[in-house]
Amino acid sequence: MTSALGVTASHLTKRFGAALAVDDLSFEVARGEIYGLLGPNGAGKTTTLRVLAAILTPTSGHAELAGVDVARDPQAARRKLGFLTGSTGLYARLTGRELLRYFGRLHGMPPATITERTALLAGVLDLEPLLDRRCEALSTGQRQRLSVARAVLHDPAVLVLDEPTVGLDVLASRFLRDFVRGERDRGKAVVFSTHYLAEAELLCDRIGLLHRGRLLAEGSPADLRARAGGASSLEEAFLRFVEGLAPGAPSEAPP
Repeated sequence: MTSALGVTASHLTKRFGAALAVDDLSFEVARGEIYGLLGPNGAGKTTTLRVLAAILTPTSGHAELAGVDVARDPQAARRKLGFLTGSTGLYARLTGRELLRYFGRLHGMPPATITERTALLAGVLDLEPLLDRRCEALSTGQRQRLSVARAVLHDPAVLVLDEPTVGLDVLASRFLRDFVRGERDRGKAVVFSTHYLAEAELLCDRIGLLHRGRLLAEGSPADLRARAGGASSLEEAFLRFVEGLAPGAPSEAPP
């Protein structure tokens, strides 16, 4: 039976020498859900996502992507994953079409499937005018759209997006958010990390608030605002949780 969960993080801890980057972190993301992992710079967001993507090995704890244990079978886990950051690189001398063909072959996709997925994504992401231009000639927003296509070309069950809208203008950011919603509606489990709390309120079904590697609180944006004493925004709620101003504010999310 296929698990309804796309992502499971269980008691993840990551140390770099004496520095504790992620501290006993647990959360789950269902298929068809966008889960926001939010916090200031240094909160442990990127470290957590790199553990999920099998780039880093946790000091303790474990993670699963679509039922595959990331540490036990990282290659199988990566086949389930589309991973995107705000600084994902592209090969400057390749055209968009050549780039997608290259990464499709790395994923072991048949040529016909690569062609089919490229055409589909070109329509969804408005890439057709870009496919035969070299990546070095594209704008920041155009490169990010192509990076999205690269990340989802193999139609993964899980998307892990680390600050994907950094450096994008308002229209490009909205385009990317609309695409992410569409992937959610197709049944993908999405982990979306950002320090733009207003963006998270617009996009995420549930949110985990991180501070110093620990999960302060978890819930829908409305639930978090209510638990923070009726905060007017997610930003205000986060500050209240950090400062301990909300009545009964938990020091970590319940198990």
